[in-house]
Amino acid sequence: MMNAIWFFLVLFSYIFSFFAGTTEAVTAAVFSGAQKAVELTVSLLGMMCFWTGLLSVAESSGITKKLEHLLYPLMRFLFPGLSVKDGAGSAIVMSITANLLGLSNAATPLGLAAMEKLQKNNLTPDTATDHMCMFVVINTASITLLPTTLLTLRSTAGSVAPFEIMIPVWICSFLSVASGILAAKGFSRRWK
Repeated sequence: MMNAIWFFLVLFSYIFSFFAGTTEAVTAAVFSGAQKAVELTVSLLGMMCFWTGLLSVAESSGITKKLEHLLYPLMRFLFPGLSVKDGAGSAIVMSITANLLGLSNAATPLGLAAMEKLQKNNLTPDTATDHMCMFVVINTASITLLPTTLLTLRSTAGSVAPFEIMIPVWICSFLSVASGILAAKGFSRRWK
């Protein structure tokens, strides 16, 4: 469906530009936009490779296990009764860490791995557990300490001060996670 929409938009733009006499300008804008998209993709790819590699090294060296123990009181509050033996806790911590660093693209495969591990403990496979719902809320809202993707985009776009957005990002991400956790806890208690 989306392909049909995009095709219609591009076709309509070219037909309109033909009648308006701006076909050359539209063609130049298309090629310029494609070039900028490739440049942006390459700059984001470098940042993603670096942070994903760093997370992999952290997992291999045992740093994530230490981080899991550090976050244990919070994890026990958010995911009461979650077994640490099945690896779901580590996968959740890795996903949260990726989100803390602003790596939403890197957090996606980590989040999928965490959901697979949570699904193994699910007694009713066709219904999400409270742990799964809470994880989705935390992963979607996500507190971001270092919004690396956004900072890279701002830097690539030529921002003089790409870090000036940090405090509003912290406030907004904290409020979104807090309200999501309160809602998930409230609905969990109500439906039990």
